[in-house]
Amino acid sequence: MPNVAFYTLGCKVNFYDTEAIWQLFKNEGYEQVDFEQTADVYLINTCTVTNTGDKKSRQIIRRAVRRNPDAIIAVTGCYAQTSPAEILAIPGVDLVIGTQDREKLMTFITDIHNDRKPVNAVRNIMKTREFEELDVPDFAEHTRAFLKIQEGCNNFCTFCIIPWSRGLSRSRQPESVIEQAKQLVSSGYKEIVLTGIHTGGYGDDLENYRLANLLADLDKIEGLERIRISSIEASQIDEKMIAILNSSPKMCRHLHIPLQAGDDDILKRMRRKYTTAEFAEKIRLIHEAMPGVAITTDVIVGFPGETQEQFENGFRFMESLKFAEMHVFPYSKRTGTPAARMDEQVDDEVKNERVHQLIDLSEKMQAAYARDWVGKVLDIIPERAAKGMEEKGLISGYTDNYLQVVLKGDSSLHGKLCRVRITDSGVNECQGELLEVLESDNHELAMQA
Repeated sequence: MPNVAFYTLGCKVNFYDTEAIWQLFKNEGYEQVDFEQTADVYLINTCTVTNTGDKKSRQIIRRAVRRNPDAIIAVTGCYAQTSPAEILAIPGVDLVIGTQDREKLMTFITDIHNDRKPVNAVRNIMKTREFEELDVPDFAEHTRAFLKIQEGCNNFCTFCIIPWSRGLSRSRQPESVIEQAKQLVSSGYKEIVLTGIHTGGYGDDLENYRLANLLADLDKIEGLERIRISSIEASQIDEKMIAILNSSPKMCRHLHIPLQAGDDDILKRMRRKYTTAEFAEKIRLIHEAMPGVAITTDVIVGFPGETQEQFENGFRFMESLKFAEMHVFPYSKRTGTPAARMDEQVDDEVKNERVHQLIDLSEKMQAAYARDWVGKVLDIIPERAAKGMEEKGLISGYTDNYLQVVLKGDSSLHGKLCRVRITDSGVNECQGELLEVLESDNHELAMQA
């Protein structure tokens, strides 16, 4: 039986894509082995968000070639899309395929088996208008199912290379999304996470059908308990979206809304589509529509030209919004983006100092958000034994508002909807006690706030 090994760098969408590619190999009778073992085919799914991503991708490709010089080495993902020639110049690489045409992967592999000529299968992503349908029917490690509904991005932020590596925004057809969601529910998944490169841009290329319409249609699926959006831009949260957040008992009270900077001048230089005032107003409307909502965000620190005053402005702004958590990144130069050519690049030491200040703020806000839920009753779906606590009979899972809760229980509760009381809180996890296991077909989600 032929075997294949995978290595995935970068974002959650890449991990989803790798899972989908594995289905193609599985259907052809392949077995999956660990990347550190000898395999017949190595597939590396690359990242190009930073220059470091490119470098790491090259290292992993070389490692695969050394592991088995006779293996077929296939490279896909964002770095493959933007720099195919650079990758093909690495001795031992057989196939470069980018971020489209992956359904043809097995044909390319067969051709290479028969005739060992390196293949560059990358074409211009900017001309692509169709969503590439690759499904993942099963997620071994999760009780949550991920469903990719969108690909690409139209934003062209000055720090970002993604439109060039993923192409322009394209949406999966609604019927296809609904069909796949129903299949996931019939496989036993109670929670679906909608994901994409720019998930909130879903529907930009469809006729009178936006993300809010899709959420309303998913809400009607029987047996689906929770719908989570992986990420959405503030500018994409309109009245319709607010209305569905307000009315659907299945919408998780957790939204990830990237801020990137808390100062208007920097937002303008980043080419973001909002001011801090507009962002704050959207956050206020969401809190009104969804009391108790956890809002998490991304922040880039040390963008070119960021002064101490602008950083402090941003710090106070973030503090005032009471995020449930912030993902903090130091600005990293990405060759080929306008920001990499800007003057006044911020010194690394200054950047790191600011990163630490924002991480401290994030932990403070995270702890404060969790503290508010002590004594309250929430629903969780246990998904695994608590880390390092397997012997102690502790399991963990997430509430709809993304608190990780650890409680007494065993694997018989995995994947079931359980009602718990929060007994204690911390920065990264809370403790809870089990009140009851809910029958999944006839209960309402607990909305006590």
